[in-house]
Amino acid sequence: MEEMILILDFGSQYTQLIARRLRELNVYCEIHPYTNIPKIEPNVIGVILSGSPYSVRNEKAPNPDLSEIKGKLPLLGVCYGAQLLAHVNGGSIMPSETREYGRANLSFIDQSNELVSGMTDGSQVWMSHGDTVKELPGDFEIITSTSDVAVAGYKVNGEKTYGIQFHPEVYHSTEGAILLKNFVVNICGSKQDWTPDAFVETTVTELQEKIGDDKVILGLSGGVDSTVAAMLLHKAIGKNLHCIFVDNGLLRKNEFEEVLKNYEHLGLNVKGVNASKLFYDELAGLTDPEEKRKAIGKVFVDVFDEESKKVDGASWLAQGTIYPDVIESISTGGPSQTIKSHHNVGGLPDYMKLKVVEPLRALFKDEVRRVGKSIGLNQGLLGRHPFPGPGLAIRILGDITEEKVRILQEVDHIFIQGLKDSNLYDEVWQAGVILLPVQSVGVMGDERTYEKAVALRAVSSTDGMTADWCHLPYDFLAKVSNDIINKVKGINRVTYDISSKPPATIEWE
Repeated sequence: MEEMILILDFGSQYTQLIARRLRELNVYCEIHPYTNIPKIEPNVIGVILSGSPYSVRNEKAPNPDLSEIKGKLPLLGVCYGAQLLAHVNGGSIMPSETREYGRANLSFIDQSNELVSGMTDGSQVWMSHGDTVKELPGDFEIITSTSDVAVAGYKVNGEKTYGIQFHPEVYHSTEGAILLKNFVVNICGSKQDWTPDAFVETTVTELQEKIGDDKVILGLSGGVDSTVAAMLLHKAIGKNLHCIFVDNGLLRKNEFEEVLKNYEHLGLNVKGVNASKLFYDELAGLTDPEEKRKAIGKVFVDVFDEESKKVDGASWLAQGTIYPDVIESISTGGPSQTIKSHHNVGGLPDYMKLKVVEPLRALFKDEVRRVGKSIGLNQGLLGRHPFPGPGLAIRILGDITEEKVRILQEVDHIFIQGLKDSNLYDEVWQAGVILLPVQSVGVMGDERTYEKAVALRAVSSTDGMTADWCHLPYDFLAKVSNDIINKVKGINRVTYDISSKPPATIEWE
């Protein structure tokens, strides 16, 4: 079993960033809710407690049993985690007298302490808490302070237990990476061997052991995730992998044909299935986003069930599920609530007699791309923007009709091709168009029009967990808007979405 840092999530908006920073250090980690702490296996080399919107002084504040962790493994409490450790061990936590949110600077650093060693006086950190540690328990000692916060960080004597009241995982903490590296490498002893090459080697071996001579059905989408998953499985089981690419009628313009052509040179066994009518029939009249997702998921399962029966001996369904899908989709009863369901997550119905295998379940999107590069996929495939599993159905607000899909495909094609022609495509993490359920008045020639409106969406991101809207050039937006209105009958207004995630999500539904 590979070494792992366990991150316990208390509901902080920054929890995923802790994981991202550790992965950047080539250290494997997993996030688990504080309500469901996994059995501490020998491969767990350290534990981090996240921040939280709760106050430790609240009766219902998270307070899990850490007896199998504290004093036995290296432990780092971040913000709420630090206050919790101090609180339950007899310290005093009180509301902050001064505002402790935003940038601050360390005014004292104990360079002899292994957690903060190498950080510089005046180092900028990011504070985000309404409470503060007023008094430490007797066996705790201060290791760093700011001018306003005496206990910015502490260590428990005789243990590898630490707490900090700032967030080292956010970019505003300019030397946060030093602190995190000190913890996972110098204190926990990580070998930093979580690399793309190591992941490929380990995963291929695990897939061979898990699957053996069984046959696997994989649903390809043409995107990075399913393609990398397919190539890993192909390395592991060769001809026993049977790939299916389903045209659900909700793909981008000409995508079904283009994707099948792209896969020809990869040596994969791919079958294209046109099931558009099945999806349109199931979606008829549905307007609620979750109902649309579930309807699409149902038909996907039906199609794969039917296709799997045509592959004699197929016993596995492979999926390109990645870590953000898991985090966003599974409500654990803990701090992380379901944002939206995902067609790749949550298991299969009982009647579908296939076991699920998810080779990429532990990876963030940028890690998937690095793994893809490691196994030799070309940049054209690796650089493709993410595209939602339910396709254009969740970019058409309201009910789905073939005519709406046709209109959106034409608009989307103009936008995406425009990004490519202007050399902007690779600067954007994800782009698409939303067909709005509103009509607006316009004038074309001398005639009054009353037609549909669309919203262009383009965001920058590293892994999809957070995203900022792209500041595309005005002249580019003007040209795209003009092209859409002139070339796509039924559209007379183009808007640009300037919302970031959070609070908005990348997709509208």
